Amino acid sequence: MDVLISGASVAGPALAYWLNRHGIRATIVERAEKIRPGGLAVDFRGTAMRVLDQMGILDELRAHATHSGDARVVDADGNQIAIMPGEIFAGELEVLKTDLTRILYDLTKNDTEYVFGDSIATLTQDADGVRVGFERGATRTFDLVIGADGLHSRVRALAFGPKERFTQHMGYAFASFSTDNYLSLDRMGMSHVSGDRSLNVFASKENTELRVLFMFPAQDVPRNREAQEEAIRTAYENVGWEAQSLLARMPAATDFYFDELSQITMPSWSTGRVTLVGDAGYCASPMSGRGTSQALLGAYVLAGELSTQDSHEKALAEYEHALRDYVAAAHELGRQARDSFTIPVSQELFDAFAAADMGEHSPDEVALKNYAARVH
Repeated sequence: MDVLISGASVAGPALAYWLNRHGIRATIVERAEKIRPGGLAVDFRGTAMRVLDQMGILDELRAHATHSGDARVVDADGNQIAIMPGEIFAGELEVLKTDLTRILYDLTKNDTEYVFGDSIATLTQDADGVRVGFERGATRTFDLVIGADGLHSRVRALAFGPKERFTQHMGYAFASFSTDNYLSLDRMGMSHVSGDRSLNVFASKENTELRVLFMFPAQDVPRNREAQEEAIRTAYENVGWEAQSLLARMPAATDFYFDELSQITMPSWSTGRVTLVGDAGYCASPMSGRGTSQALLGAYVLAGELSTQDSHEKALAEYEHALRDYVAAAHELGRQARDSFTIPVSQELFDAFAAADMGEHSPDEVALKNYAARVH
């Protein structure tokens, strides 16, 4: 079997790893010229930790842990009003996304064909395969095409239809960037909530940097940086605490990122020989805190089913069956986090969120087949 994966962030390389272990050839096409640095911190919990262990990269990731502690929630004058337990946003293990993507690339680069600086332009299916036209490269045919290309998936648009058909806007946008740790935070965070918008900072890179996260109401999301920065300044012009200092530092950031907060809901993740994994098929929004875990579990299950079923139709059906409930739970967590903006900040609120993530009934404990025991 010869599989094309679109996207080299998390889901794509993780899927390539498992396909390779199961003896299935994988090619990844990525429109960027190289693996992209930057991005938010990402965290892992429950079953995702066991998948990382089976991939052999858990110890390496632990060496890059952010060691984020709790976050102090403060009012407009910087007075503490609550403590946000670290497990809410950092899980069992938190790393910077740039470290995760580099580790996944290094893990797969010798066994996977990476095609950088290109993207899929057309998809034509027939009984024997998928004919893929590229923006730059020559047309090729694959047995399967898998979209691991995120919220704005090109594969989803080509194979299933316009993004708007499957997107549930959550009414918010978010932006992130890094700056120097001028607040001298020591492995901790600080957060300020002003009505329906929040401002969060977390110490990172051995306390040398601050990771900054703005989250605020937005319906029309601009696509160029100048307009994005202006939208943030407008949203936070009357917000206290460190808002104005951080806005002043924003233009100098080299890792600025901005996007809408949306969920992707689809009646099926597959059509013929094309399927989706991770945010492309079932984005729960960064508010859920489960996007990276969904990508890892989706990759593990999809590759496992393709290696054990006697047809791709059965494999894709079983892949979806195995993960539908988990994805639905992650979506619900995302909606609950969004709705929490309408609830006054209190210690009881954060303690309730932390308690919901614990124990045998945690949504992060997912019963999956042991595909790793069946590798070639």
